[in-house]
Amino acid sequence: MYQRVGPEASNPATPATPATHIQPKVYMSDPRTNEAINVPEYTVSELSGAIKKTVEGAFGYVRVRGELGRVSRPASGHLYMDLKDDKAVLNGVMWKGTASKLSIRPEQGLEVICTGKLTTFPGQSRYQIVIETMEPAGVGALMALLEERRKKLHAEGLFDEARKQLLPHLPEVIGVVTSPSGAVIRDILHRLSDRFPRHVLVWPCLVQGEKAAQQIAAGIEGFNALEPGDDIPRPDVIIVARGGGSIEDLWPFNEEIVVRAAAASLIPLISAVGHETDTTLIDFASDQRAPTPTAAAEMAVPVRSELVAGLMTLDRRLVSASARSMTERRERVRSLARAIPKPRDIMGLAQQRFDTASLRLLQSLKGHVRAHRSRFDGVAARLRPEQLKQRAEVSLNRVSELGTRQTNAMKSRLARQEERLKASSNMLEVLSYKSTLNRGYAMVHGEDGRIIRDVKSAQPGMAAEVEFFDGRVPAVFGAPGTAPKKATKKPSKTSKDDAKEVEEKQGRLL
Repeated sequence: MYQRVGPEASNPATPATPATHIQPKVYMSDPRTNEAINVPEYTVSELSGAIKKTVEGAFGYVRVRGELGRVSRPASGHLYMDLKDDKAVLNGVMWKGTASKLSIRPEQGLEVICTGKLTTFPGQSRYQIVIETMEPAGVGALMALLEERRKKLHAEGLFDEARKQLLPHLPEVIGVVTSPSGAVIRDILHRLSDRFPRHVLVWPCLVQGEKAAQQIAAGIEGFNALEPGDDIPRPDVIIVARGGGSIEDLWPFNEEIVVRAAAASLIPLISAVGHETDTTLIDFASDQRAPTPTAAAEMAVPVRSELVAGLMTLDRRLVSASARSMTERRERVRSLARAIPKPRDIMGLAQQRFDTASLRLLQSLKGHVRAHRSRFDGVAARLRPEQLKQRAEVSLNRVSELGTRQTNAMKSRLARQEERLKASSNMLEVLSYKSTLNRGYAMVHGEDGRIIRDVKSAQPGMAAEVEFFDGRVPAVFGAPGTAPKKATKKPSKTSKDDAKEVEEKQGRLL
């Protein structure tokens, strides 16, 4: 919805006139009639400037109601958005200084009322509104957004009762996340001082405005980041507090970043935002909700005077119970003492039994010694030197006989092993190639020491060595066609002669 304000609001039909008159530069003729017409010629910049001055002069400040579409904030800090309804879209811009003072966080889908100045942006040939104030169009829109966010976070389990922590009965250190200049912190400190003075740490932050949500979440996370034993003590309980206000004023405590920080807190957290009738999303995520900041201080600590009175009552009851118990026990001991016999009577019977046992023990020891001495004398009479000498001679004869048998067995075993060794040596000598050389054969070795086994390996002129049974002699292979001298043919030996010669060399195996 658009609403015009300013001098022209009473007569909307009054046409807007340019703030300055641009002189025409060229006269043209109508191509249909060839008649001269007065049509000015503009540059793009001149025309954009004229439109800008016309729009700004005609409208001035306006209030626009619409739904936020695209919302973006670049690094410059300025805020750019679209205001739309079911038929049109209007571009909007909010400069950095104004955007930092917003009490609500602009989000897509939020219906707002914006007040600002209508102008144009020549760089992209569009008109826009420079927003100076922004407020929700109504509580209904905020409540719808709040309910949608509550359902989303509840579905993630951030509000489950199983996640709630118990508050400590008497915390040593209390952390408070609130504005240090408001009346809330004074109310909390005053209430703590009346009930039970404790060490209080204040994390200063904004509790209203666009940057409030980040600072509140940073305070909760900062207290949780403290380690036990640091210079700054770690709080035992955290109070997030703010005074009453409208739903717009309390909106930072409905932001997701604050709710998630409260749900993730490892330190028990008390939310004390607004009055008893005010409800924010941090109340669902906190471990305990207080209707007011003062009530939060009452939840955090007990009343010291009541504790002292309770301790005094318990002390009196303890003293009375102790005295009554001692009296009862004393009477019971006296009653039991009358039934116990005298120590002399109890010890007398035991002493008499002890004396009787002592006499019997002495007599038993003497009799035991006499019996053992008699047995010893009987055995000593049978122990004579001749019997011991005879038993020793018998043992020596047995030892000598066993030694002789062992010696004969070892000699027999050594003889058998010697015969086997001789037979193996003879067999090794028979199978050795030396025996073959001893019978008149020879082995031919090449220059590299390998054995020449066939004619192909023997090249003419190649040096060689011929090995006989008693040594080696150098030799050279002759050229092809050289006939060797005919050797005198010796009568060949018969197989019987060979067998006889082998038998003479190695001896009989059997």
